Amino acid sequence: MLDQVQLIEDKEQIRFAVIPYDEYLLLKEMLNDPEKLADYLDYLHMQQVKKEENGRFSLAHVKKELTL
Repeated sequence: MLDQVQLIEDKEQIRFAVIPYDEYLLLKEMLNDPEKLADYLDYLHMQQVKKEENGRFSLAHVKKELTL
């Protein structure tokens, strides 16, 4: 989302951001629905966590760590 943003400057300061209308409608819908907004923020958080994590663990490893 917001991959195609056009910034408009005035006197060397960014004054406006122009986005595609479809993205505007999606943002407007999310901002008016707390549940959808929370879901999207959770999605963004998970994407960030995936980028930061370096590996995966086997089920056996997790059971051993949790002493199951």
